[in-house]
Amino acid sequence: MPAMTIVQAVNNALREEMRRDDRVVLLGEDIGRNGGEFRCTEGLIDEFPERVFDTPLSEGGIIGSAIGMALYGLRPVPEIQFLDFIYTGFDQIVSEAAKMRYRSGGQYSVPMTIRTPFGGGIKGGHYHSQSSEAYFCHTPGLKVVVPSTPYDTKGLLLSSIRDPDPVIFLEPKKLYRAFREEVPEGEFTVPLGQAKVRRTGKDVSIFSWGYMTNVSLDAAERAAKEKNVEAEVVDLRTLVPLDTPAILESVKKTGRAVIVYEAPRTGGFGAEISAILAEKAIEYLRGPIVRVTGFDTPFPYTLEDVYMPNPDRVLAGIDKAMAF
Repeated sequence: MPAMTIVQAVNNALREEMRRDDRVVLLGEDIGRNGGEFRCTEGLIDEFPERVFDTPLSEGGIIGSAIGMALYGLRPVPEIQFLDFIYTGFDQIVSEAAKMRYRSGGQYSVPMTIRTPFGGGIKGGHYHSQSSEAYFCHTPGLKVVVPSTPYDTKGLLLSSIRDPDPVIFLEPKKLYRAFREEVPEGEFTVPLGQAKVRRTGKDVSIFSWGYMTNVSLDAAERAAKEKNVEAEVVDLRTLVPLDTPAILESVKKTGRAVIVYEAPRTGGFGAEISAILAEKAIEYLRGPIVRVTGFDTPFPYTLEDVYMPNPDRVLAGIDKAMAF
């Protein structure tokens, strides 16, 4: 079984699915001969010259074209070079792709998977580092997927491409080449809507996604060694659909919750998790729900390490939850 980075897992998933299903097509800026900004599509144009399309610098055009392809029976996988650039295609996504099944009474759907790097960690500054997943989670009709490991990246991407509805597939660029993991060759899928417990614990639950899962795992290991606190780390993996039963099951066991995300604090998706816990698990909570987040400012360049949650900040959140 080969050990892959997330970049390699994306490439492997796309290659295998394009071999399996000739309806799968790729389109985006520089994804062909250049292999994409992070080389996730490298080499695919050589094997599939008629199904990999370099496009103009027009996110609205990329998304609009992909919607049309999907409505006519293809399985497009458009790439937006950075999530920060997706806003010129935002109306196409939330007003057309997300609404098509509903407005047509189920006659039409948009089986499209929008791949895009998101989040900080590469010193990209405020135009290449944003985490705006909450915008899409707020839109009925869209699924939102955020892997944190190479194994999950391949399995979730295959599930997303095969899904009958539009999926926003957010790839944490900080993790693209951060580590390798054994990933099976050939076909396998990870179901959408199922969280995974990355570390078991009895004292406090940590909920996170993407790169923040790795940060949370580091903090949990430190909490065990330095404070004798066993933290359970739950990787949500998909935000929509959300695995609410897994969230409730964890908090019912530990009685405490820390939610970690790198988006700005106000209106971040972690607030939805807080609301779910307040509504459905209040009798199990032993203390206040703690959020460890980015700040309500544009993403900074020189202060990136201050802005993004790190193990020290998560550990402080654990202390706060435990001290109540």
